[in-house]
Amino acid sequence: MAIPNYTYLKLKMPSLGRVNTVGTSFQRTYECEVECCDHVTSIIASRELATIRKEVTEEAPNPKKATGSFKPAKGSKEVLIDFDSLEGKVVHIGTIVSPK
Repeated sequence: MAIPNYTYLKLKMPSLGRVNTVGTSFQRTYECEVECCDHVTSIIASRELATIRKEVTEEAPNPKKATGSFKPAKGSKEVLIDFDSLEGKVVHIGTIVSPK
């Protein structure tokens, strides 16, 4: 039932047979506005965080699931990339070229 009047920084509330008016200063009004904005920002951030956590949980890979090994495509050629290495590092290069 309270009616704020931002022009005069007054809050009018009905009471027993009269109207109570509460006033404040510009500095206090500014402090309250900043506090309110901070509060709203934290509420929105917490809701967004909850949504992000839910999405990440749904999209997260299952660590217990066995992963398959990589198999090179058919028609690829194995090329040695480091001649000085004893490990024999190789790369697979496709030998089939599309007409495009």
